[in-house]
Amino acid sequence: MSMTDFAAIDFETANRHSSSVCSAGVVIVRHGKVTDRIYRLIRPEPEWYSSWNTRVHGLTAADTGDEPAFPQVWEAIAPKIAGLPLVAHNSSFDEGCLRAVHRVYQMAYPGYTFHCTCLASRRAFGKTLPNHQLHTVAAFCGVDLHNHHHALADAEACAAIAMRVFDFL
Repeated sequence: MSMTDFAAIDFETANRHSSSVCSAGVVIVRHGKVTDRIYRLIRPEPEWYSSWNTRVHGLTAADTGDEPAFPQVWEAIAPKIAGLPLVAHNSSFDEGCLRAVHRVYQMAYPGYTFHCTCLASRRAFGKTLPNHQLHTVAAFCGVDLHNHHHALADAEACAAIAMRVFDFL
């Protein structure tokens, strides 16, 4: 499968609730080239941070307390990704977040099509890699993921991986 037009997406969450999206990173690829990068902090729902999540991505209530809620952020992002397939590493997590936050805010879910670079990496590289975590696959593909768990950095790595693994298959 060759994909030249897509949006790579990554969400970070504030707590164990899938709806608690606190940051979003989106990288839009058209004709095989990155054309746009979007990073937004989001006031999560529910609005509390678990220490575990903060350890992973470093975000706290102080970072997002004055930020807009998801509907206002998504209103700006949705038109830019309209009609594009979405790509995520471990897409079940990111798709679950997107569905949950749409449900919490009673927003109509537009039925995005997701593709998973983790599953594609398993098919493409198999046992060549010790695991198929984002940082491992990124390194194998020559991507410097120096700021892992920053939503935009992860989306950029995912986009680069997608351009490699979906052309590989």
